This record gives sequence, C-alpha cells and structure tokens, in this order.
Amino acid sequence: MSATLELLLRLGDNDVVLAQRLGEWVGHGPVLEEDIALANVGLDLLGQGRMWLAYAGEVEGKGRTEDDLAFLRDQRDYRNAQLVELPNGDFAETMARQLYFDHAHLLLLRGLAQSADARVAEIAAKAQKEVAYHVERSADWVVRLGDGTEESHDRMQRAIDRLWPYTGELFAADAVDTELAQSGVAPGPSPMREPWLAAIRAVIDEATLAMPRGEWMQGTRRGGGRQGVHTEHLGHLLAEMQFLQRAYPGASW
Repeated sequence: MSATLELLLRLGDNDVVLAQRLGEWVGHGPVLEEDIALANVGLDLLGQGRMWLAYAGEVEGKGRTEDDLAFLRDQRDYRNAQLVELPNGDFAETMARQLYFDHAHLLLLRGLAQSADARVAEIAAKAQKEVAYHVERSADWVVRLGDGTEESHDRMQRAIDRLWPYTGELFAADAVDTELAQSGVAPGPSPMREPWLAAIRAVIDEATLAMPRGEWMQGTRRGGGRQGVHTEHLGHLLAEMQFLQRAYPGASW
C-alpha cells in the first residue's frame, strides 16, 4: 500500500468513525440546541471523510468507492486513531475528546493545505474552515464545564485525565509519516505536538482545570489504530455502522 493511500485512509477513517460516535448523541444531547450542534459537527466530519475516502479509492485503483471503503472493510483494515473510536461517555468526556482531536485536526489540515499533492491540499483547505469552528466550540464547552459548578468541574477534570493517554498516538511518527514528509505530501506529526500542547494548556488553564501529568501513551509502542491495532470498541461500532450494507449488499435508497 502506498504512503499516500495510507494517509488518505487515516484521514478518512478518523472523520467517519468520529462522525459515527457523534451521531450516537442524536436524541440524547443535554439540550436540543446541543443535540443539533453535535449532529452538525458529525456531518461536517462525514463530508470530509467522504472526500478523503473517495480520493483513496482513486489512488488505490481497484474500483472501490468511498462507500466500499467505509462499509466493507474489517476492523483490522481501519486506520483511525484509537481516540476517536472510544465510547462517548458523558458530555464532558465527549467534549474532552473533541478538544484533543479538534486542535490536532486543525494543525494537520493547515499543514496538508500546503501539500505537494494538489488534491490533498484542496480537500484540506476546504475542511479546515469547518474544523476551525469545531476548535472554538469544543474549547468553549471545556471552559464552561471546567469553570462551572463543582460537579461539572470534577467531571471535566476526570474526562481530560482519562482520555489523555490516547493523545500520544496523534503525534507518533512511523515510516509512512517519514515518507510523506520527505515527499512533501504531508507534514510530520511530531513537530505539531508542541503547538498542540500550548493550545490545550491555554484552554485547560482558562477552564481552571489541571493539566494531565501522565506520560504513558496508548498505542505508541506496539502500534495503534493508525497501524490497524484498535480497542475492543471499534468492532462494536462497525457492527452497527456497517450492518445494512453487509446484510443487504448494494442496498441504496
């Protein structure tokens, strides 16, 4: 598999899997406005995921569409980071996941907008406009909950602490990243960690929360989701997301 194809699958899978998780909030949001907002963020990601996976199908050259790649691959073939496949938890946990992912996502898209691959640059330039809003929104909620009531503060602190070990994978470089950086197709993830940390620290400080201190990171030594090594949660998510196409191949509305 080419490095460019790996990149496109990683980008598309992150978006599609997280969109599926956010879709699980529909009908369960804390307030109606937030129920709709979470769905809209999920739809943004789904649209971006479709563009990445459609291009992945073209690069692969085997005639597979974005639908084929989303619905007809097994768990081991997915290349999303483990962070996005984790269960939603409570609202604080969902916002902590969004805070971590959104800031890393925006940094990556800004780098990809300068890609030597014109199609990658085009998709990234379009996507970063939506993700800039996602960043503002997740940061606002973390501050509101962290600097809110005693209970909301405690829940927000537990959420950022619990998800912290899954952030290391977002910046762990492998051979694919090295090849992409050398060819100018994508920036290396490691240099993005410091600006990401600075942005996260600023939000956490404003929210009157404590920065997580753990150094152990999930999925950085023996391979993580980007290498196809996932948590037990992804299989359950895919079973629900892929059911219709697997039960009724080729079904369409």
